[in-house]
Amino acid sequence: MAFYSYIFSANYKNFFDKLKSVAKKENKNFYKLVLDTGYCTFKYGFGLTDYLNYQLYNKSKKERKKYVSTKTENKFYETVSPSLYKKRYTIKPDFLADFKDFTKRDFIVPREGEYNQFEDFLNKHDTFISKPYDGLGGADVKKEHTNQIIDRKEYFNNAIKNRIFMEEVVQQHHEMNKLCEKSVNTMRIMTFNDHNTPRIIWMGLRVGNGVNDIDNFHAKGMGVNIDINTGKLVGDAIDKDLNKYEVHPVSKVKFDGFQIPLFEDAKRMVLEASLKSDKILVVGWDVAISENGPVIIEGNRRPGFDLVQVLSGGRMDIIDDVMKSANQKL
Repeated sequence: MAFYSYIFSANYKNFFDKLKSVAKKENKNFYKLVLDTGYCTFKYGFGLTDYLNYQLYNKSKKERKKYVSTKTENKFYETVSPSLYKKRYTIKPDFLADFKDFTKRDFIVPREGEYNQFEDFLNKHDTFISKPYDGLGGADVKKEHTNQIIDRKEYFNNAIKNRIFMEEVVQQHHEMNKLCEKSVNTMRIMTFNDHNTPRIIWMGLRVGNGVNDIDNFHAKGMGVNIDINTGKLVGDAIDKDLNKYEVHPVSKVKFDGFQIPLFEDAKRMVLEASLKSDKILVVGWDVAISENGPVIIEGNRRPGFDLVQVLSGGRMDIIDDVMKSANQKL
């Protein structure tokens, strides 16, 4: 039911505008594409953005079956990462506290009667990141400068009202700064706790566009594949509009072959963190490389397959592998 609620609440005007552009670019009949979208929705469970992101209009039936649809993704996560246990991951301050051995940074949750603790946090940090307790896709995440807060008590009260918390800024490793220094560029590492033997099932790097302070794919950032054995980037970067970049548009650093520092340390860290995740079997860890080593920014109970499949093509093999090992069926 949740999938069809998503379908009926979609922004159809925006979708049809983009579909018209596709029809013109690909020299295809617009009305046939509309019908094909409907077919993909009800036959396979693809969402409207799936149809565009995965360029399903150019895929055969055999190729389409290799892609994880929104409907399949929903069923998959409810099986291996049930919503009953989601609070540990969706409430970000709870996550930071619970996984403090891996997040390794200071944070403050403004609460009534605790203004002095808020003042202490501001006095310790010239800059900080403000976030909603339970935001998605980097929405409303801001880098703040303490000296620009004119009225601290007003800021404090607004944070309580809007469920905003603050955390220490991660000082990114100098090698990662070469790629893009405007944002902290994070690895998305998906792990599967396979009967208390955790393993990595996919990884990629998200890179800021050099303008925004965050690297999220949904905030005009880019994604690029990582070689799971070497920690080197593989191929070109791609943004959400499917534009490809051989080099970063601002730093001009080439993506293919770029070596992520402290890569083996990062792998060991997420595998250890995965052992603490006994109810949520599949987690997408966002990992930054700081000057002092890798740190986990957050854990995602439902890491989306959009970035994964835009970079790697259809990845039903991940679903099949996990379900087989978990002795579960969708």
